[in-house]
Amino acid sequence: MFKKNPPPTTRTIRHRITALLAVLLLPLAGLTGLASPAQAVGTLTAAFTTQDHGSWWRGSFVIRNSAATPVNGWTLTFDLPPGTTLGGHYHGDATVSGNRVTVKNAYYNATIPANGTSEPWSYWFLASGPAFTPTNCTVNGDKCDGTPDKPPTAPGAPRATSVTARTVALAWDAATAGDYPVASYEVLSGTSTVATSTATAATVTGLTPATNYTFTVRAKDTRGNTGPPSPAFTVRTVDPATDPVPPTAPGNLRSTAKTASGVSLAWNPSTDNVAVAAYDVYRDNVLVKTVTTTSATIEGLSPATAYTFTVKARDTADNSSPASNALPVTTDDVAGPGNYYKVGYFTQWGIYGRQFFVKNLDTSGAAAKLDVINYAFENVDPVNLTCQAGVTKGVSGNPQDPNEGTGAGDAEADYGRPMSAAQSVDGVADDGWGKLRGNFNQIKKLKAKHPHLKVVVSLGGWTFSKFFSDAAATQASREKFVRSCIDVWIKGNLPVAGGAGGPGTGAGVFDGIDIDWEWPGSEGHPGNVYRPADKDNLTALLAEFRKQLDALGGPHRLLTAFTPADPAKITAGWDLTKIFSYLDFANVQGYDFHGAGSDNSWEPNRTGHQSNLFRDTQDPYTFDFSIETAVKAYLDAGVSPRKLTVGFPFYGRGWKEVASGATGVNGEWQTANGAATGQFPEEAGTRGYHNLMTSYPNMTVHHDEQSVSTYGYTGPGGQWWSFDDTWSIGKKTDWIKSKGLLGAMVWEMSGDTPTGTLMNALHTGLP
Repeated sequence: MFKKNPPPTTRTIRHRITALLAVLLLPLAGLTGLASPAQAVGTLTAAFTTQDHGSWWRGSFVIRNSAATPVNGWTLTFDLPPGTTLGGHYHGDATVSGNRVTVKNAYYNATIPANGTSEPWSYWFLASGPAFTPTNCTVNGDKCDGTPDKPPTAPGAPRATSVTARTVALAWDAATAGDYPVASYEVLSGTSTVATSTATAATVTGLTPATNYTFTVRAKDTRGNTGPPSPAFTVRTVDPATDPVPPTAPGNLRSTAKTASGVSLAWNPSTDNVAVAAYDVYRDNVLVKTVTTTSATIEGLSPATAYTFTVKARDTADNSSPASNALPVTTDDVAGPGNYYKVGYFTQWGIYGRQFFVKNLDTSGAAAKLDVINYAFENVDPVNLTCQAGVTKGVSGNPQDPNEGTGAGDAEADYGRPMSAAQSVDGVADDGWGKLRGNFNQIKKLKAKHPHLKVVVSLGGWTFSKFFSDAAATQASREKFVRSCIDVWIKGNLPVAGGAGGPGTGAGVFDGIDIDWEWPGSEGHPGNVYRPADKDNLTALLAEFRKQLDALGGPHRLLTAFTPADPAKITAGWDLTKIFSYLDFANVQGYDFHGAGSDNSWEPNRTGHQSNLFRDTQDPYTFDFSIETAVKAYLDAGVSPRKLTVGFPFYGRGWKEVASGATGVNGEWQTANGAATGQFPEEAGTRGYHNLMTSYPNMTVHHDEQSVSTYGYTGPGGQWWSFDDTWSIGKKTDWIKSKGLLGAMVWEMSGDTPTGTLMNALHTGLP
């Protein structure tokens, strides 16, 4: 493990700065500056000075705190003149985007003391060319000179562009910006805001027919300052009694384009004796959008899902037309026609004993072949029932301990641990004090190198599913839980931990959320909370995730789930008729059908295939665990095959002291004496594929053609292992294609060889 770089001492900082100043030889005679800024009581201000050195110059900001208490943490922003290039930044983490510079404090100068300044560790930069004074300067959002913000002016008087019985469309002339650009407009009726818009037009809805309304408009800038209201405008809504005739039905409703999450529609216009005011678009008989044109795009849809659309016209008297023709449309799946999805789990803890880093996904070639990476796992806070982040607390290591994973997490691995150059995707080491380090920073680097890749955060898993049931139990708890997950993992507001994290630091790491609840409505890990209501509550939880993810706007965020192979667990917790309205796809468990378990509590006394495609005719058990049986349960429930991936194990499960059985049986379904020695002491009975092949080079590998399963045997009384290899992967991928399924999922990527033997076979089978 690597130590974090400690904060520099006063001695080391002074040594570095003294050495630097000795090289730069900055003369005091070259010092010029601005007049002292006006102070704002209780706020930070920043004074800018320059030092001119002919071919280059230095710009410095001294931050002053006029409050009676210290301020911990500061962010400075300012604009450069076009074409300016800065040569270096000191005592702050700077980001330059176009002409905009954003500087966050270094870890050692975050606190500005009461009635004090940032000296001697104030932020400064080097630049070439003519010196300048930065414009649009703010510190912690306030103007650097401490003066109050100048708000926008009043917009022009609103005017009506369309009036119906229940709506008024308004337009107005733009306001003039003050200190900050105009961001939006608010339409007011009296003191109540009845509409908002980022343009100079808005429609007020929900009005009463034949009623007078008076409206004003005011502008709001990017800082939230509101300007004065416009002149008032009074208008009367239409009286329906004056027009009893509805419009004609819209004609020729058709789809002009579709994606995995949206459908574009168009139709021929309706006619009316007065005027058509709007068109209402219905999805499965539910109103989803109102437009004034003869086209609309409906977003927020689920992939590979059938919908039926109709459109009705409305006139100014609010008369509704008959419905258009009904149009059935099935959205695309996430992979696209003729393509297959490959999903691979990356384990948070793999950087320790496994020494498997995000970089290895690149060097093995896997990143180029995967479509989605599932980052496993994050926990549910046992007290607040929110998405837990920012803690570093290990699991107990006892699989029978009901509190094994309670409160556990690894913020150090997530975003705290500095990665060395050898462990980094781009060969650049973390500096040890950046706000985003660890796996998350490497994920961002991997995505930059492979722009097609999506990465989702997996919540739960076997050890972290204890409190899912409580978090999903009520509408209020679901809303709170989902809101917290989106805030932390999608918006990236990571808790500060070990000097890393902070607001927005994790933004861009994850493209969605994966639910690994093991298991709703039935027992999972010892001590897990579960209740009969879990099945309905899971459906409601997924609906809430989909709702809040879509409300973010911007690109579509993935919502996926790891779902069981056991029909009993499906029945107890997964409503297959409803959940796929919200899921982009599900990863169906395709492994762990048989195994001894690390504590010999599972099936220690008989070998068995852990990932067979078909039921083995020699299987002595009464229950039927196979990939075919698992997938059939979903397809029989009406789930689209293009919403299902099948799980592949990149590891083996093994037994020791295994009898050979009759001639040709080679230990298959024979007696054993517990789990074989594992790759790690805490994981008896389990080895990654690469470790298994290198640990037992003389093991004889057998292929069961009937059940499509691979196993290895070291001989009578020896070890017997069940795993996937290139042969079984080829057979299974052929079957996936024959069933029209979406693709494959891998648990988990560290088990493969350094050159990606299994991933290459998966990609060959599902190109």
